[in-house]
Amino acid sequence: MKSAPTLSSAFLQPAGEFLPGPLLELRKQRGTALVDMPLPTRKTENWKYSSRHLKLSDELAASLPSSGKEGSSLALPGYRVIFRNGVMVPEASDFPDMNGIRIQRFCDLDDQEAAALAERLDNTLDSHAVQMARLNSARFEDGLLIQLDKEAVLDQPLFIVHEVTASSAGSAYPRIYVDAARHSQMTLVEEYISSGNEPVLVNTVTEFVLAEGAQVTDVRLTLEGENVQHIGATGVRQAATSRFESHCVGFGGPLRRHDLQVRLEGEGAECKLNGVVVTQGKQHYDNHTSIEHVAAHCDSEETYRNIAADESHAIFNGRIHIHQDAQKSNANMSNKNLLLSTGAEIDTKPELEIYADDVKCAHGATIGQLDKTSLFYLVSRGIGRREANTLLTMAFINELVEQVPVEAVRDAVQLRLNDFFNQAFQEI
Repeated sequence: MKSAPTLSSAFLQPAGEFLPGPLLELRKQRGTALVDMPLPTRKTENWKYSSRHLKLSDELAASLPSSGKEGSSLALPGYRVIFRNGVMVPEASDFPDMNGIRIQRFCDLDDQEAAALAERLDNTLDSHAVQMARLNSARFEDGLLIQLDKEAVLDQPLFIVHEVTASSAGSAYPRIYVDAARHSQMTLVEEYISSGNEPVLVNTVTEFVLAEGAQVTDVRLTLEGENVQHIGATGVRQAATSRFESHCVGFGGPLRRHDLQVRLEGEGAECKLNGVVVTQGKQHYDNHTSIEHVAAHCDSEETYRNIAADESHAIFNGRIHIHQDAQKSNANMSNKNLLLSTGAEIDTKPELEIYADDVKCAHGATIGQLDKTSLFYLVSRGIGRREANTLLTMAFINELVEQVPVEAVRDAVQLRLNDFFNQAFQEI
């Protein structure tokens, strides 16, 4: 009987040693726990569509150098932090100078601050469901700690640009931890871009902890090239009356994977999760979301849209879990999917697990093609067939794109969508 593949020991070799002692010790512990870790296979339920796209050859184990060019697809009208190959670049960053807001790179923490952070890392994600996040914990070389004091409000978005320069094969492990105190507010924009053509693995983890009444909006934009495997995880824990918004916009690649897990742990907490995915060629994108209604009187709203063209493949797996004590929960999940060709594939699996008896919950999913009647109507009114296809396809996702609260992101997405439409409908 053939044994299951395990993580190569090459991925567990020591990386950069610039972190303070407590974080180095944490990383060592996480690495030891990964020895002989089984890799996901098609029999691994939450990886059954994506395991064959995961390529972890030894050449990807080396950490990418922190040198390279600086860039972004965004206009960056707010504050910015630049990560290059998983390591922060202070000289290229522009931090807010405001009372009550502290932004520190992991490498600059003293031992006491690092020890406090080490106790809190990895407490927002289910390590069994998000296996590859454990690799980030064993390999991160730097990270960003964002702390908002009580009632602190960040007046502009904070842009974090993760650039990978693939001049050689290797991997990068960006890490972000956000601690939002009582009634604080901020908007965070994570942009993932790349340059170069060598094979690269990007393994990211972002964690949010929201205290009572905190409000955090996270915008995630994935724009990396065809040579980049991207595996990301976002974990969120919310106290009473806090609100978390997520706007994820992703363009496909050889492997794109994002796990988003939210725990509503205090009464009156709310979350809103929006997602847009576009794939073409032979690209692959896999979104897994989980919302845990732990406390009573919590609301969640989730809307994801996928568009797949050519021979690409998009996956959505959304789970809402209503715990026994989560009475008066209100949860809604919607996943709509559009196939632009007969060779494209979309798989969707909405899950609703309820253990409380006084709740209001709904979920649904659809998969279809462009409506021929609507297309005929537009063409009959003098609109070209290609333009008509573009209009109908854009209308399918425009509702979610317009909800992204940062204009620079909306503009970047629109430019990228125009390129997608030009290729998807070029033969029409």
